[in-house]
Formats: sequence, C-alpha cells, structure tokens
Amino acid sequence: MDEALDLLARHGEDAKLLAGGQSLVPMMNMRLVRPAVVVDLNRVAALDAVHGDAGGLRLGALVRQHALERDGRIAAAAPLLAEAAPLIGHLQTRARGTVGGSLAHADPAAELPACMIALDAVFHLRSARAARSVPAHEFFRGLLATALGPDELLTEIELPAPAPHAGHGFAEVARRHGDFALVGACAVLAVDQAGACRHARLVIFGAGDGPHLARATAALLGAAPAPARLAEVGRAAAEEIDARADLHATAAYRRRVAAGLAARVLTAAAARAKAA
Repeated sequence: MDEALDLLARHGEDAKLLAGGQSLVPMMNMRLVRPAVVVDLNRVAALDAVHGDAGGLRLGALVRQHALERDGRIAAAAPLLAEAAPLIGHLQTRARGTVGGSLAHADPAAELPACMIALDAVFHLRSARAARSVPAHEFFRGLLATALGPDELLTEIELPAPAPHAGHGFAEVARRHGDFALVGACAVLAVDQAGACRHARLVIFGAGDGPHLARATAALLGAAPAPARLAEVGRAAAEEIDARADLHATAAYRRRVAAGLAARVLTAAAARAKAA
C-alpha cells in the first residue's frame, strides 16, 4: 500500500491505477488515456477483503464484481448489490472487474455507483498525505469525474447494516444483456411497524452525466407507500433528471423510461419492506 501511494504522490495525473483492467485497458487500447506510469494494485494486501457482521459490510476496493452475486455475506448484508451484480457486463468481465474500479471510473451507466448511493455507502480514500472518508452521494461529480485526487486511492467501501423492515428494488433497460444501461433505477425503502415509510432513497442512472439521488422521495415519508403515490414519486423523480440524448435514445425517452423504472423499483422495495 505504501509503495502504491508513494508512486501516486510522485507521478500524480501521469499515473493510472490498474485493478481489474476492464475500463483502463480498453481506454489505453483506444488511446483515450496514455499514462506514463501504470500502478498495478493486484498484489496489495487486504484490498480484496470482505468483512460482514451485525454492524454492516466492508468491501475492499479489489473485491471482484462476481463476488457480489456469489458471496453469501454480501447478499445478506446488501441484497441490492446481489440483485444488480448479474447485470454488470458479462461473467467474464465481472470475474476480473473490481468494485472499486467501477466506482472510481464513474461511468454514468454503471450499476454500482447508483447502488452505493442508494445504500448510503461511505468510501474510504487514502493518499501518502492523509486518509479521509466521503459519502457515496458526494463522491460522484459528473461524467467520469469523482472526488478522488490524483494522488488518492479508494481503499474500502463501507455499508451500514440494513434497517429493520427494509426492502430494495433494481431495474434497468439495455439494448442487450451486458450492454450499458440506457436507463436504470434502484431504491431502498423502510417502513415502521405501522406500515408508514420512514426511509426512502431512489437513484436513477444512465440517463444523465452521473447517478441522480432523487429528491422526490421526501413525499413518501410518514405515509403508507401506496401504489399511486409511488408512481407519482417516480414521475417526479424522472423530471428532476438532466437527461442526455445520444444515438441510442432521446432525452424524452430516457425521462419516460426513468419514470416507469422508478415506480417499479419503489414498488418492489415497498413490497419487500412490508414482508420483512
């Protein structure tokens, strides 16, 4: 770890970190990035550790993405990650791709950044100078942009323990399985013993320059999550998005699909919360 951080301190923006290589290597092949130094993290001890207990879940940045769908500790502590994982690329890429690599790359269509925001994760960063922690919703700054400094390394992701009577939902639309999502949404919702919503987080991804934490879920708090209310919140959340247009979809299409997906994941989360 110290050697890796020293290399980042000395080379700064001229250095790139190699974890799974599923984003960096294609970008180097296409000459989109041409680093002077590549720092291979794969033999840095403890960066691939998984720790789960009653207090929550801690994932090292080098945990492979396929572990999210196969490790029972992760499924028990963060079932949203287990549900989203099979939709991350293909099995071959998940076998090499890392959790931290996807988060640091910050592709707007990636599933993991959105899930981490929905789960209220905290990212632990280190440099040769200091260590600091950043909430997931503050980490992503825009298209392929994060709070990471040029000399910093994402070392660990910390997720709180699931709340009682909580549920989750995840859905996305892609042209083919394994393609980047045109639009996606995920949600975490918890109810009290009377069935009223006491916590709700909805994140829409793939539609804009980064994952969007919806403000509209504030309307759910304190009331039973009825289907009509969930659909209304989904539509309101979609209107918050600064949707982009490209050769795959128009901005209007993305907002329309986002509204439907948002209602779907909120409905799934509410049903699981009631059954918990």
